[in-house]
Amino acid sequence: MALTMVIVAALAGPSLFEAHMHQAGQANPEVLAHSAEAFRTAGLLSLTIGLLIAFAGTLIVSVLVARRLRRSLDRLGDAAVRISQGDYNLRVQDADSRELDTLANSFNTMAEKLGGVEATRRRLLTDLAHEIRTPLASMEICVESLEDGAIDPGPEAWRILTDQIQRISRLAEDIGQVSAAEEGRLAMDLQPTSVPELAQRAIRAARDGYDRKQVRLDISSDPAGPNLTVEADAARIGQVLGNLLSNALQHTAPGGHVELLVGSRDGWVEVQVADDGDGISARHLPHIFERFYRADTARDRERGGTGVGLAISRAIAEAHGGHLTAASEGPGRGAVLTLQLPRLSEILTETS
Repeated sequence: MALTMVIVAALAGPSLFEAHMHQAGQANPEVLAHSAEAFRTAGLLSLTIGLLIAFAGTLIVSVLVARRLRRSLDRLGDAAVRISQGDYNLRVQDADSRELDTLANSFNTMAEKLGGVEATRRRLLTDLAHEIRTPLASMEICVESLEDGAIDPGPEAWRILTDQIQRISRLAEDIGQVSAAEEGRLAMDLQPTSVPELAQRAIRAARDGYDRKQVRLDISSDPAGPNLTVEADAARIGQVLGNLLSNALQHTAPGGHVELLVGSRDGWVEVQVADDGDGISARHLPHIFERFYRADTARDRERGGTGVGLAISRAIAEAHGGHLTAASEGPGRGAVLTLQLPRLSEILTETS
């Protein structure tokens, strides 16, 4: 662009200047030639000086912008190195431009999520180690007692060993199931399935445990309501309902009440398991579907279970295109776990 300006000025300037001199009444050739040369020299000199000033200004601005940009990128680079070394609490300050501010905010969000993942990983490893250590310790004590002759190698000893082996096997199976469900590798046989019928089966299967603990278990369904059929794997959804009822029983004291409600809302078949038991604090509520998560670690371990039942249940629900959510007004005020599955009529409407 600068070269274009110089060429245009050199070609057009003298002729225009000469025309103006003729209009002013100046016809002396020597004066005209001298004036034209002076005009040409002054014009080129002015253009050159102006271009040099513009170039210097552009260079200075570019250096300043590049320096600010480099500082911001260096901060991001240093932060990336520190985060790669495990410092997930690091946050990048706002940069000097809107684009870099967006990048810094995205970077901070990534660091926060990585920190959460790392905290979850550590907690999972700790809980998994405890889950494995507990049955192994029981087996070790039993074997040592057998070796010392403290107990006889009879049915009771074998029952203890068998129970602990089954506990470890169940843990491995549950972890495998939740991983398969979350990764979409869970084999399912989808068929039109009546949710009220599945609910009745789950109630019958859970009844003995509720009776032994003296917790009342009721079921409520609207027989005159809309079609409550879904496209589902009956065994998997039955597993979810069983997990929800088992969870409610674990957290409800003797004399308490659990109710299973089946209904429909906005094109979804909805199953709610409501109890008047321990309840869930707002701090724990977002995490109860995570693997091995326990709001009350010591008490929940005493109650048994592998700590992944709700994680499996949510993964199965999502594999069916549904949702599993939890609500509670707080500790001591019970909880409601809600399973939602797309109603079969809605699925047929969408695919037709």
